[in-house]
Amino acid sequence: MIITIANQKGGVGKTTTVVNLATALASIDKNVLVVDMDPQYNSSMSFNAYDANRSIYKVFSNETDINNAIQKSLIPKLDVISACEDLAAAEYELADDENRNYLLKKYINNITKNYDYIFIDTPPTLGLLTISSLTASNEVLIPVQCEFFALEGLSKLIKTIEIVKSNLNINLKLNGIILTMYDKRNSLSSLIEKEAREYFDMNVYKFNVPRNVTLSEAPSHGLPAIIYDLKCAGSQAYIALAKEFIERSTMDGNK
Repeated sequence: MIITIANQKGGVGKTTTVVNLATALASIDKNVLVVDMDPQYNSSMSFNAYDANRSIYKVFSNETDINNAIQKSLIPKLDVISACEDLAAAEYELADDENRNYLLKKYINNITKNYDYIFIDTPPTLGLLTISSLTASNEVLIPVQCEFFALEGLSKLIKTIEIVKSNLNINLKLNGIILTMYDKRNSLSSLIEKEAREYFDMNVYKFNVPRNVTLSEAPSHGLPAIIYDLKCAGSQAYIALAKEFIERSTMDGNK
């Protein structure tokens, strides 16, 4: 199964969700690949797997084969395809390519059989890199920060997903919405949660990701939070989310 993690807003926990959810699944013997489609390459750095010469950009420019771009991480069962800064130029370089929205799908289809789950980390925009990721995916998972304008942005993203489904990928569906940076001491967090659950109902994951220092600190050590500090509240939240993720996948008849 191929899952894009998307939100056009930055700082909502996309990369944190990709890194820790992927790590949690690898820890229970699932074969997992993380494809970093964000030119800021934070997912790559979080696994200490940044390599511009073997990046997804080099695959797109036909300078390397996608199998050569796959790197083993320090975590068993978890591989990474790095992003790089040059990936930001792809939107301009591919502007005249009629098949640009299918570019990632063309390459990723060659390796899908090797993995139980492929997670795609996307930039905080709804441009080509995100659209190409959605086109290549079976499902999309949306992290939403518990802040004032969160639900307004979420509605816009869901409309974009519906457009992609109608025009580029009929099989695309919403896996769910994860509420991140939740602070139970803050009444705004509770309000956002209440409105999200009322409006999006079962699409919202049961478990929220708390605001947690360790989740922010772990990437600077080139480690997922689950490896850096298993017992912290953030790590425990992602372990719970991984269990719910598997339950949702099983209910949908996926792996």
